[in-house]
Amino acid sequence: MRLIAAIETNEQHSNSARFLLLAALSALSIGLAGCNTAAPIDTISIDSTQGTDENIASLTDVIRRNPSNPEGYNVRGSAYGKSGKYSNALDDFNRAIQLNPSFYQAYANRALIHRSMGNLAEAANDYNRALQINPRYDVAYIGRGNLYRQAGRTNEATNDFNRAINLQTTDPRAYHNRGLIKQLNNQHTQAIEDFSTAISLAPNSPEPYNGRGISYVALNDDDNAFADFNRAIELDQRIAESWANQGLIYERRGEKSRAAKSYARAAQLDPKYRPAVDGLARVR
Repeated sequence: MRLIAAIETNEQHSNSARFLLLAALSALSIGLAGCNTAAPIDTISIDSTQGTDENIASLTDVIRRNPSNPEGYNVRGSAYGKSGKYSNALDDFNRAIQLNPSFYQAYANRALIHRSMGNLAEAANDYNRALQINPRYDVAYIGRGNLYRQAGRTNEATNDFNRAINLQTTDPRAYHNRGLIKQLNNQHTQAIEDFSTAISLAPNSPEPYNGRGISYVALNDDDNAFADFNRAIELDQRIAESWANQGLIYERRGEKSRAAKSYARAAQLDPKYRPAVDGLARVR
């Protein structure tokens, strides 16, 4: 599938674009065309509550009592995915689909596992199958749209995000990832609107705050950008990008000692994050 080869190539391009953008900003340049800094909200995060051994054991008991119910395997597969046990998750989703070949939710769940494992062709096929079964399934449009976005096929990605939004999705990923594309196209006012909607739907997620903050910087609105970067840090202090973004604002304000502290924290969290390393070298 041509989509997959493009994804594999453009994942590296996306990382490079994030570095080049913030490096340019840190040099106090406002040339933000091609910006794509905030990460998409589309990967499986490890969840210590949903993926606990105790929870999985409880779900296993449910399956043992009713082994022909596909829903039990679907739920346990999600728990395995949350715990990072992707092979076990795939086994459960395979079993759920075997029991119910029209189980479109299981196809979309399996697609996310495949994507997390790097099986991008399988992920695309599963999203397509889910949409064949249920053309109104917003989750599959969002998942497939993000595959397109990472492959550089932004028009097709936007179409999928628009479909999900037109279906009145309450999933913040549709707005966040569409905002990334608008940001890429230098449509920062529209991107801010999408990031703001994503924030209203997921107020405890730091990613859209970082995304919106970058677009505020592009519009020379450093005060709102600074507020967004600080909020991203409040929500999760373990994200290097948030600290580097904060350092950028301090640097633009001429507060080099504070910028150095922020860049140093970002570099401590991710020693390979070049915007932090380069920013720190500039302000020391």
